[in-house]
Amino acid sequence: QVQLVESGGGLVQAGGSLRLSCAASGGIFSIDRMGWYRQAPGKQRELAASMTSDGRTNYADSVKGRFIISRDNAKNTVYLQMNSLKFEDTAVYYCNANIRIVIGARAYDYWGQGTQVTVSS
Repeated sequence: QVQLVESGGGLVQAGGSLRLSCAASGGIFSIDRMGWYRQAPGKQRELAASMTSDGRTNYADSVKGRFIISRDNAKNTVYLQMNSLKFEDTAVYYCNANIRIVIGARAYDYWGQGTQVTVSS
């Protein structure tokens, strides 16, 4: 059973930093893309940042220059370093991973349970 376990959310003042971690486990053959989505109250879930297994990254315009995504492929773990946090970064952050559990099979998207990030102004 594949699981994504997130950690690192919390309350921080504007201008501060937080680091999110997400570890995938449970019968994984390979992971293609890993990333972080976020959902603010009353808004749709949106991509914050993602990274492919070969290191290509994609960032939302709103976080470029402030957030850094990284991966440890040996540990099936993805990180999100969030700097210069703003009030509008307040959201539940969800880890996402595109995982293949059997060689040659298609990959499926899996989601973490979400971690709250609250930025006080």
